[in-house]
Amino acid sequence: MQVVPFEAEHLKSLELQAAQAYLSQWVTPEQGEALAEEPSFTAMKDGKPIACAGIINMWFGRSIAWAYVSDTGPQDFIGVHRAVKAFLDVCYVQRIEMTVDCDFPQAHRWAKLLGFEMESECMKSFLPNGQDSALYARVL
Repeated sequence: MQVVPFEAEHLKSLELQAAQAYLSQWVTPEQGEALAEEPSFTAMKDGKPIACAGIINMWFGRSIAWAYVSDTGPQDFIGVHRAVKAFLDVCYVQRIEMTVDCDFPQAHRWAKLLGFEMESECMKSFLPNGQDSALYARVL
């Protein structure tokens, strides 16, 4: 696996995992361009993106983490996890938030492994498809 700077084109060729597939209809080229302006990266395997992740700076001291991940095997996901963890560990932001689909237990587990703590168990109809989401935060 190779970690490279994120480019908007990476989102176009990323085959999202089943749990995130619904998001593809809401991710526009303009959003990809905006994400490329923020601290972000892409994990590549055999020249294809397998994950894109980063943070969106809201204001000084507060950012929102984002990640789009393909259906990677366990070995590839370990590499993705290590890359995201290393990225977050050098983001000296006082507060980084992330949201997780309430019905996606693997994402809840990953949030905790990344050092996030749940702050809100259920934000009703938070996601673009109307599903509920949990709020996690990592505070220095």
